[in-house]
Amino acid sequence: MRRIGRTGRAPRRGAQPKVVALGGGMGLSASLTALRRITGDLTAVVTVADDGGSSGRLRDELGVLPPGDLRKALAALCGDDDWGRTWSEVVQHRFKSEGALHDHAVGNLLIVALWEQLGDHVQALDLVGKLLGAHGRVLPMSAVPLELEALVRGHESGRPQALSRVRGQATVALTPGEVLQVVLVPHDPPAVPEAVQAVLDADWVILGPGSWFSSVIPHLLVPELLDALTRTKARRVLSLNLAPQPGETDGFSPQRHVEVLVQHAPKLAFDVVLADRAAVPDQESLSLAAERLGASVQLAPVAAAGDPLTGGGSARHDPELLAAAYDRIFRMHGRIGPWR
Repeated sequence: MRRIGRTGRAPRRGAQPKVVALGGGMGLSASLTALRRITGDLTAVVTVADDGGSSGRLRDELGVLPPGDLRKALAALCGDDDWGRTWSEVVQHRFKSEGALHDHAVGNLLIVALWEQLGDHVQALDLVGKLLGAHGRVLPMSAVPLELEALVRGHESGRPQALSRVRGQATVALTPGEVLQVVLVPHDPPAVPEAVQAVLDADWVILGPGSWFSSVIPHLLVPELLDALTRTKARRVLSLNLAPQPGETDGFSPQRHVEVLVQHAPKLAFDVVLADRAAVPDQESLSLAAERLGASVQLAPVAAAGDPLTGGGSARHDPELLAAAYDRIFRMHGRIGPWR
Protein backbone atom coordinates (compact mmCIF):
# COMPACT_ATOMS: atom_id res chain seq x y z
CA MET A 1 0.00 0.00 0.00
CA ARG A 2 1.32 3.46 -0.88
CA ARG A 3 1.56 5.90 2.00
CA ILE A 4 -0.68 8.93 1.69
CA GLY A 5 0.48 12.02 3.57
CA ARG A 6 -1.54 14.61 5.51
CA THR A 7 -2.32 16.43 2.28
CA GLY A 8 -3.94 13.41 0.66
CA ARG A 9 -1.33 13.37 -2.11
CA ALA A 10 0.58 10.16 -2.77
CA PRO A 11 4.36 10.48 -3.10
CA ARG A 12 5.50 10.62 -6.74
CA ARG A 13 8.15 8.00 -7.19
CA GLY A 14 11.29 9.05 -9.02
CA ALA A 15 10.21 12.67 -9.31
CA GLN A 16 11.80 15.84 -8.03
CA PRO A 17 9.56 17.87 -5.74
CA LYS A 18 7.74 20.81 -7.29
CA VAL A 19 8.72 23.76 -5.11
CA VAL A 20 7.33 27.30 -5.26
CA ALA A 21 9.16 30.05 -3.35
CA LEU A 22 7.45 33.38 -2.72
CA GLY A 23 9.02 36.66 -1.66
CA GLY A 24 11.27 39.34 -3.03
CA GLY A 25 14.69 40.93 -2.77
CA MET A 26 17.68 39.29 -1.13
CA GLY A 27 15.56 37.05 1.10
CA LEU A 28 13.98 35.30 -1.87
CA SER A 29 17.37 35.14 -3.57
CA ALA A 30 18.75 33.29 -0.54
CA SER A 31 15.92 30.75 -0.69
CA LEU A 32 16.30 30.21 -4.44
CA THR A 33 20.09 29.80 -4.24
CA ALA A 34 19.51 27.08 -1.65
CA LEU A 35 16.51 25.40 -3.27
CA ARG A 36 18.09 25.04 -6.72
CA ARG A 37 20.63 22.77 -5.05
CA ILE A 38 17.98 20.23 -4.07
CA THR A 39 15.35 20.37 -6.83
CA GLY A 40 15.20 21.08 -10.53
CA ASP A 41 11.48 21.89 -10.46
CA LEU A 42 11.51 25.34 -8.91
CA THR A 43 9.32 28.41 -9.45
CA ALA A 44 9.80 31.84 -7.88
CA VAL A 45 6.77 34.08 -7.40
CA VAL A 46 8.00 37.62 -6.88
CA THR A 47 6.44 40.72 -5.38
CA VAL A 48 6.02 43.75 -7.69
CA ALA A 49 5.59 46.67 -5.29
CA ASP A 50 9.14 48.09 -5.42
CA ASP A 51 9.26 51.82 -6.17
CA GLY A 52 12.87 52.71 -5.38
CA GLY A 53 16.16 52.84 -7.27
CA SER A 54 16.45 51.67 -10.86
CA SER A 55 13.15 49.78 -10.65
CA GLY A 56 11.29 52.84 -9.43
CA ARG A 57 12.73 55.02 -12.19
CA LEU A 58 11.75 52.53 -14.91
CA ARG A 59 8.33 52.12 -13.36
CA ASP A 60 7.73 55.90 -13.28
CA GLU A 61 9.11 56.53 -16.76
CA LEU A 62 7.64 53.58 -18.65
CA GLY A 63 4.71 52.42 -16.51
CA VAL A 64 6.12 48.88 -16.27
CA LEU A 65 6.32 46.38 -13.45
CA PRO A 66 9.35 47.04 -11.25
CA PRO A 67 11.90 44.55 -12.61
CA GLY A 68 14.48 44.60 -9.81
CA ASP A 69 13.25 41.75 -7.61
CA LEU A 70 12.52 39.66 -10.71
CA ARG A 71 16.10 40.24 -11.86
CA LYS A 72 17.51 39.23 -8.48
CA ALA A 73 15.48 36.03 -8.55
CA LEU A 74 16.75 35.15 -12.03
CA ALA A 75 20.34 35.83 -10.96
CA ALA A 76 19.88 33.57 -7.92
CA LEU A 77 18.72 30.75 -10.19
CA CYS A 78 21.89 30.91 -12.31
CA GLY A 79 24.14 27.89 -11.97
CA ASP A 80 27.56 27.65 -10.37
CA ASP A 81 29.31 26.97 -13.68
CA ASP A 82 31.13 29.61 -15.76
CA TRP A 83 28.01 30.39 -17.80
CA GLY A 84 25.82 30.85 -14.77
CA ARG A 85 28.32 32.93 -12.81
CA THR A 86 29.01 35.17 -15.81
CA TRP A 87 25.37 35.87 -16.58
CA SER A 88 24.51 36.37 -12.93
CA GLU A 89 27.19 39.07 -12.73
CA VAL A 90 26.09 40.65 -16.03
CA VAL A 91 22.41 41.04 -15.13
CA GLN A 92 23.35 42.38 -11.68
CA HIS A 93 25.87 44.88 -13.11
CA ARG A 94 24.99 48.53 -12.52
CA PHE A 95 26.17 51.39 -14.70
CA LYS A 96 28.17 54.16 -13.05
CA SER A 97 28.03 57.51 -14.80
CA GLU A 98 27.03 61.14 -14.51
CA GLY A 99 24.10 60.60 -16.87
CA ALA A 100 20.67 59.00 -17.05
CA LEU A 101 22.02 55.45 -17.04
CA HIS A 102 23.61 55.84 -13.60
CA ASP A 103 22.73 52.98 -11.24
CA HIS A 104 20.47 51.20 -13.73
CA ALA A 105 21.00 47.42 -13.61
CA VAL A 106 21.66 45.66 -16.92
CA GLY A 107 19.11 42.98 -16.07
CA ASN A 108 16.40 45.56 -15.41
CA LEU A 109 16.89 47.07 -18.86
CA LEU A 110 16.95 43.64 -20.51
CA ILE A 111 13.73 42.54 -18.84
CA VAL A 112 11.89 45.77 -19.67
CA ALA A 113 13.12 45.66 -23.28
CA LEU A 114 11.72 42.15 -23.70
CA TRP A 115 8.43 43.17 -22.10
CA GLU A 116 8.13 45.90 -24.70
CA GLN A 117 9.18 43.58 -27.55
CA LEU A 118 6.98 40.63 -26.62
CA GLY A 119 4.11 42.31 -24.79
CA ASP A 120 3.96 39.39 -22.35
CA HIS A 121 5.48 39.46 -18.85
CA VAL A 122 5.72 35.71 -18.41
CA GLN A 123 7.05 34.94 -21.89
CA ALA A 124 9.73 37.60 -21.53
CA LEU A 125 10.88 36.33 -18.13
CA ASP A 126 10.97 32.76 -19.44
CA LEU A 127 13.17 33.96 -22.31
CA VAL A 128 15.58 35.74 -19.95
CA GLY A 129 15.69 32.60 -17.83
CA LYS A 130 16.54 30.52 -20.90
CA LEU A 131 19.34 32.93 -21.83
CA LEU A 132 20.79 32.75 -18.32
CA GLY A 133 20.41 28.99 -18.04
CA ALA A 134 18.30 29.58 -14.92
CA HIS A 135 17.55 26.53 -12.79
CA GLY A 136 13.88 27.39 -12.42
CA ARG A 137 11.17 29.80 -13.47
CA VAL A 138 10.48 33.36 -12.30
CA LEU A 139 6.96 34.83 -12.27
CA PRO A 140 5.55 38.13 -10.99
CA MET A 141 2.78 37.74 -8.44
CA SER A 142 0.65 40.28 -10.35
CA ALA A 143 0.75 41.74 -13.85
CA VAL A 144 0.03 45.29 -12.65
CA PRO A 145 2.44 47.56 -10.74
CA LEU A 146 1.40 47.72 -7.09
CA GLU A 147 1.86 50.28 -4.36
CA LEU A 148 2.39 49.40 -0.73
CA GLU A 149 0.51 51.40 1.89
CA ALA A 150 1.22 50.97 5.59
CA LEU A 151 -0.41 52.00 8.83
CA VAL A 152 2.48 53.20 10.98
CA ARG A 153 2.63 54.30 14.60
CA GLY A 154 5.20 57.01 15.31
CA HIS A 155 6.14 57.82 11.72
CA GLU A 156 5.96 61.56 12.42
CA SER A 157 8.79 63.04 14.46
CA GLY A 158 7.69 64.14 17.92
CA ARG A 159 4.41 62.15 17.80
CA PRO A 160 5.36 58.64 18.92
CA GLN A 161 1.75 57.43 19.35
CA ALA A 162 0.23 59.08 16.27
CA LEU A 163 -0.97 56.81 13.46
CA SER A 164 -0.07 57.68 9.87
CA ARG A 165 -0.71 56.20 6.43
CA VAL A 166 2.57 55.83 4.60
CA ARG A 167 2.66 54.93 0.90
CA GLY A 168 5.50 53.46 -1.13
CA GLN A 169 7.70 50.43 -0.53
CA ALA A 170 10.88 52.48 -0.18
CA THR A 171 9.23 54.79 2.38
CA VAL A 172 7.71 51.92 4.37
CA ALA A 173 11.04 50.08 4.47
CA LEU A 174 12.77 53.08 6.07
CA THR A 175 10.02 54.34 8.38
CA PRO A 176 11.24 55.26 11.88
CA GLY A 177 7.88 54.16 13.29
CA GLU A 178 6.24 50.80 13.97
CA VAL A 179 4.48 49.21 10.99
CA LEU A 180 1.13 47.83 12.15
CA GLN A 181 -0.49 46.78 8.89
CA VAL A 182 0.08 46.90 5.14
CA VAL A 183 -2.31 46.88 2.19
CA LEU A 184 -1.82 46.95 -1.55
CA VAL A 185 -3.05 49.62 -3.93
CA PRO A 186 -5.12 48.57 -5.83
CA HIS A 187 -6.60 46.52 -3.00
CA ASP A 188 -7.65 43.51 -5.11
CA PRO A 189 -4.95 43.16 -7.79
CA PRO A 190 -5.21 40.27 -10.24
CA ALA A 191 -2.71 37.47 -9.78
CA VAL A 192 -0.67 36.14 -12.69
CA PRO A 193 -2.50 32.92 -13.66
CA GLU A 194 0.74 30.97 -14.04
CA ALA A 195 1.70 31.91 -10.46
CA VAL A 196 -1.64 30.70 -9.12
CA GLN A 197 -1.33 27.43 -11.03
CA ALA A 198 2.24 26.89 -9.83
CA VAL A 199 1.08 27.16 -6.21
CA LEU A 200 -1.82 24.77 -6.80
CA ASP A 201 0.46 22.24 -8.52
CA ALA A 202 3.29 22.45 -5.97
CA ASP A 203 4.46 19.80 -3.55
CA TRP A 204 6.09 22.42 -1.33
CA VAL A 205 5.49 26.17 -0.94
CA ILE A 206 8.14 28.33 0.79
CA LEU A 207 7.23 31.82 2.03
CA GLY A 208 10.12 34.02 3.18
CA PRO A 209 12.67 34.98 4.25
CA GLY A 210 12.70 38.64 3.21
CA SER A 211 11.52 42.13 4.08
CA TRP A 212 8.45 41.11 6.05
CA PHE A 213 6.00 43.87 5.22
CA SER A 214 7.25 44.75 1.74
CA SER A 215 8.31 41.38 0.26
CA VAL A 216 6.64 38.56 2.22
CA ILE A 217 3.19 39.69 3.38
CA PRO A 218 2.21 41.35 0.03
CA HIS A 219 1.73 37.86 -1.47
CA LEU A 220 -1.06 37.30 1.04
CA LEU A 221 -2.80 40.49 -0.08
CA VAL A 222 -3.43 39.29 -3.64
CA PRO A 223 -6.83 37.55 -3.30
CA GLU A 224 -6.33 34.89 -5.99
CA LEU A 225 -2.86 34.06 -4.71
CA LEU A 226 -4.01 33.81 -1.09
CA ASP A 227 -6.85 31.56 -2.21
CA ALA A 228 -4.37 29.31 -4.02
CA LEU A 229 -2.07 29.24 -0.97
CA THR A 230 -5.05 28.24 1.17
CA ARG A 231 -6.37 25.57 -1.22
CA THR A 232 -3.13 23.99 -2.41
CA LYS A 233 -2.36 20.46 -1.26
CA ALA A 234 1.30 21.41 -1.01
CA ARG A 235 3.02 21.47 2.34
CA ARG A 236 3.95 24.99 3.42
CA VAL A 237 7.10 26.33 5.06
CA LEU A 238 7.46 29.79 6.61
CA SER A 239 11.16 30.70 6.55
CA LEU A 240 12.00 33.40 9.09
CA ASN A 241 14.60 36.14 8.84
CA LEU A 242 17.89 36.01 10.70
CA ALA A 243 17.39 39.41 12.32
CA PRO A 244 14.91 42.30 12.46
CA GLN A 245 15.14 44.77 9.59
CA PRO A 246 15.96 48.33 10.68
CA GLY A 247 12.90 50.49 10.09
CA GLU A 248 10.44 47.91 8.77
CA THR A 249 10.61 45.35 11.60
CA ASP A 250 12.97 47.03 14.05
CA GLY A 251 12.73 45.31 17.43
CA PHE A 252 10.62 42.40 16.16
CA SER A 253 11.15 39.01 17.78
CA PRO A 254 10.80 35.85 15.64
CA GLN A 255 7.37 35.24 17.14
CA ARG A 256 6.29 38.80 16.33
CA HIS A 257 7.02 38.10 12.66
CA VAL A 258 4.66 35.12 12.85
CA GLU A 259 1.99 37.09 14.69
CA VAL A 260 1.79 39.89 12.12
CA LEU A 261 1.55 37.33 9.33
CA VAL A 262 -1.39 35.72 11.14
CA GLN A 263 -3.03 39.14 11.43
CA HIS A 264 -2.85 39.62 7.65
CA ALA A 265 -3.93 36.07 6.70
CA PRO A 266 -5.64 34.46 9.70
CA LYS A 267 -6.94 31.44 7.76
CA LEU A 268 -3.64 30.45 6.15
CA ALA A 269 -1.96 27.41 7.71
CA PHE A 270 1.64 26.23 7.54
CA ASP A 271 3.34 22.94 8.30
CA VAL A 272 6.77 24.19 9.38
CA VAL A 273 8.30 27.43 10.64
CA LEU A 274 12.05 27.42 9.94
CA ALA A 275 14.37 29.62 12.01
CA ASP A 276 18.07 29.85 12.83
CA ARG A 277 18.85 28.52 16.28
CA ALA A 278 20.92 31.54 17.26
CA ALA A 279 18.16 33.95 16.21
CA VAL A 280 15.54 32.49 18.59
CA PRO A 281 16.17 33.47 22.22
CA ASP A 282 12.68 32.33 23.30
CA GLN A 283 11.88 29.01 21.67
CA GLU A 284 8.70 28.46 23.68
CA SER A 285 7.13 31.75 22.54
CA LEU A 286 7.98 30.99 18.91
CA SER A 287 6.44 27.52 19.23
CA LEU A 288 3.24 29.01 20.64
CA ALA A 289 3.07 31.53 17.78
CA ALA A 290 3.70 28.76 15.24
CA GLU A 291 0.83 26.75 16.70
CA ARG A 292 -1.53 29.50 15.55
CA LEU A 293 -0.45 28.61 12.03
CA GLY A 294 -0.85 24.89 12.69
CA ALA A 295 2.92 24.56 12.32
CA SER A 296 5.84 23.02 14.15
CA VAL A 297 9.15 24.85 14.57
CA GLN A 298 12.35 23.56 13.01
CA LEU A 299 15.55 25.19 14.28
CA ALA A 300 18.69 24.82 12.20
CA PRO A 301 21.98 26.69 11.74
CA VAL A 302 21.38 28.58 8.47
CA ALA A 303 23.34 31.82 9.02
CA ALA A 304 26.52 32.47 7.08
CA ALA A 305 29.77 32.72 9.00
CA GLY A 306 30.58 36.32 9.81
CA ASP A 307 27.01 37.58 10.22
CA PRO A 308 25.80 39.13 13.51
CA LEU A 309 24.57 35.75 14.73
CA THR A 310 28.06 34.30 14.46
CA GLY A 311 30.21 37.30 15.24
CA GLY A 312 29.98 40.22 12.83
CA GLY A 313 28.91 41.49 9.41
CA SER A 314 25.40 41.74 7.97
CA ALA A 315 22.84 38.97 8.45
CA ARG A 316 22.67 36.59 5.49
CA HIS A 317 21.86 32.96 4.91
CA ASP A 318 24.45 30.39 3.94
CA PRO A 319 23.17 28.66 0.76
CA GLU A 320 24.52 25.23 1.68
CA LEU A 321 23.22 25.36 5.23
CA LEU A 322 19.82 26.64 4.12
CA ALA A 323 19.65 23.94 1.45
CA ALA A 324 20.42 21.32 4.08
CA ALA A 325 17.68 22.70 6.33
CA TYR A 326 15.09 22.61 3.52
CA ASP A 327 16.22 19.11 2.53
CA ARG A 328 15.83 17.93 6.13
CA ILE A 329 12.33 19.41 6.34
CA PHE A 330 11.31 17.80 3.06
CA ARG A 331 12.56 14.43 4.31
CA MET A 332 10.86 14.72 7.69
CA HIS A 333 7.52 15.84 6.31
CA GLY A 334 7.08 13.62 3.29
CA ARG A 335 9.97 13.49 0.85
CA ILE A 336 8.88 12.79 -2.70
CA GLY A 337 11.13 10.32 -4.50
CA PRO A 338 14.89 10.45 -5.12
CA TRP A 339 15.90 13.98 -6.12
CA ARG A 340 19.54 13.79 -7.06
